[in-house]
Amino acid sequence: MTKKLFFQAMGKFFAGLVLLMLLLFVPAGTLRYWNGWLLIGLLFVPMFLVGIVMMVRAPALLAKRLDAKEEERDQKVVIALSGAMFLAAFVLAGLSFRFGWLLLPRPAVYTAAAVFLAAYALYGEVLRENAYLSRTIKVQAEQKVVDTGLYGIVRHPMYAATLVLFLSMGLVLGSVLAFVVLLAYIPIIAKRIRNEEAVLTEGLAGYAAYKEKVKYRLIPFIW
Repeated sequence: MTKKLFFQAMGKFFAGLVLLMLLLFVPAGTLRYWNGWLLIGLLFVPMFLVGIVMMVRAPALLAKRLDAKEEERDQKVVIALSGAMFLAAFVLAGLSFRFGWLLLPRPAVYTAAAVFLAAYALYGEVLRENAYLSRTIKVQAEQKVVDTGLYGIVRHPMYAATLVLFLSMGLVLGSVLAFVVLLAYIPIIAKRIRNEEAVLTEGLAGYAAYKEKVKYRLIPFIW
């Protein structure tokens, strides 16, 4: 671990925290938007703890996860669409709380929170299994195909975890409208996966054979 990595990680963590608070509480018009605080706790407390563990035990993986500069044109489009999706969803969630638009009952919110935490645990397991996980699409030096554990079930377990995470976010926020907006993540992640597989098939030895071995990309027996 280096001081540079520490300050980079802490800077992105707090910047993300402040941005999310602004997107939720300004449209809500109050800090009493309890769903917003619930999502912040569910999202940032585990993120902080996992980040500390990675900083100590896997700083190289943490550095990869912090590098978000895409080189592929298709992935730049995916990042832009994802950003617009989250912006719309969070603002709509805050406005829904302020004006009472299609709000969910507390039992539904708590159920969604449990699903969110389960998906977060799945995400953590993916990080443990694959030391090559970066946020950008590229073939790394000495990278090998990972085909065991969750990668023996679907080819993209990280995206499977994020799909559940992101869809449950709108429900944790208590907003049907936010959930509907976050459904846009399905075609967005499908576009990212297709481009990523094209890059890996061309540049990563053994990936074509891996695709034959593990048939499903995201959801077993579906796709």
